[in-house]
Amino acid sequence: MNSGTIRKNIVIGNQVEVVQKQHQQTGELTVGFVKQILTNSPNHPHGIKVKLTNGIVGRVKNIIK
Repeated sequence: MNSGTIRKNIVIGNQVEVVQKQHQQTGELTVGFVKQILTNSPNHPHGIKVKLTNGIVGRVKNIIK
């Protein structure tokens, strides 16, 4: 699993684990496929923000595939 803090590591269609805003304290992860990359900067210390195909928005913690 790769780090989700570097934008160039994330490709649309990747399967990733994200943490949603409301789950940041618990660290609960949601698995899904990247539909859109929302962070414009090349990196972000808390993870690149993405929208998944099911509409969930969160910051990438792990890249599965």
